[in-house]
Amino acid sequence: MVVDGETVGAIGRGVLLLVGVEKGDTQAEVDVLVGKLVRLRIFPGRTPMDRSLADIEGACLVVSQFTLAGTLRKGNRPGFDRAEDPARATPLYEAVAAGLRAAGLRVETGRFGAMMDVELVNEGPVTFVLDARDGKLC
Repeated sequence: MVVDGETVGAIGRGVLLLVGVEKGDTQAEVDVLVGKLVRLRIFPGRTPMDRSLADIEGACLVVSQFTLAGTLRKGNRPGFDRAEDPARATPLYEAVAAGLRAAGLRVETGRFGAMMDVELVNEGPVTFVLDARDGKLC
């Protein structure tokens, strides 16, 4: 991941996490999502999806992505009224990275709110959306 020509984060095998914080999100959402990510078995082993990040000694590249809170319902421009204010979103974004580190995973991050160039090599056509409300997975 590059910001202003400088590489600020890079990983090998692992996951790219695009983290969007919406109004009303709390530490409870962070905790449930981090817990799920740590236990999620999405890497091949005996079966196509059998091993976790820890099992493969994988890493996480955590990128802030307010556009995940965007809506396209009205007009021809995206609306971002569901996105949390940066002053409240930044600590929650940072808490995701801290929670993954506390679980023993290697974590690299971007810079919150910066224009970032992110490169991805997707190992198979696998993408998941994890969402939580009121401290529970949706």
